[in-house]
Amino acid sequence: MSAPWKSTCFEVFVACWEARERPVLIRRVSRSDKEFHFQSWFGARLDDADLRYDSIGRNTYPDFTLVNHPEGYEVKGLQWPGRVASYDNNSRVPTGDHNGRRIFYVFGRYPPGKDDPEYPVVDLVLCHGDFLNADHTYVHENKSFRGFGSYGDLLVRDRKMYVAPTPFALTDGTTGQATIIVPDDIPVDDRFEQVGELIRTEADTMVVGYSFDLRTNELTPRLLPNPSAGLQHRFLACRLQGHGVGTVTMKEMNQVARQLDDSQ
Repeated sequence: MSAPWKSTCFEVFVACWEARERPVLIRRVSRSDKEFHFQSWFGARLDDADLRYDSIGRNTYPDFTLVNHPEGYEVKGLQWPGRVASYDNNSRVPTGDHNGRRIFYVFGRYPPGKDDPEYPVVDLVLCHGDFLNADHTYVHENKSFRGFGSYGDLLVRDRKMYVAPTPFALTDGTTGQATIIVPDDIPVDDRFEQVGELIRTEADTMVVGYSFDLRTNELTPRLLPNPSAGLQHRFLACRLQGHGVGTVTMKEMNQVARQLDDSQ
């Protein structure tokens, strides 16, 4: 039996928590790109944790790839109040595994932008990518065809965007807190205490394709039975011992669905 793997996620979370407590503020460089400012804030936390990472770019995935560990971190900054129930994944499906690396997502919420060049991290969730989507098999590709239009020379490009719920939409008890969510097979660091057990259950059906009618603008998904229907994926919600209040629980799926519909 192989030894349980030791993740960097707990050290990274501690660095984020300590910076939020001091507080180390997010520094705005321009008004138009707040999420990149939160990425810069998070990159400094990896420096605090003495973790080396590859340089980041605007179109790289994940945002931070660790050099000496098979892990990576994707960072999502969210203005709150604002759109916090869902977020856009441009040409990339959320996942907990990418190119042999375990992927963690870092969600940080900050106040609405005004004229202040600096603003705090209101609350934070660091979660394993499988909490958002446990499928590791899908490979995204952009496709296109030519022949559209009256002269038959226009190209139609199928460039997909995937919209996923955030941990704030999926759970109760994360607002105003700093929480880490990991699969239950990851040994929890002794500095942490469990504040919830979260279960995500695979759906009865799975989308295997879709069609789009250019005459009616109707988008129709094609569904098949999910061979893993009913499979439960278990996660632990944890906080640093003695910090934070209350427990973390999963919201009812109909409540999540309403939030997602309202956020579009």
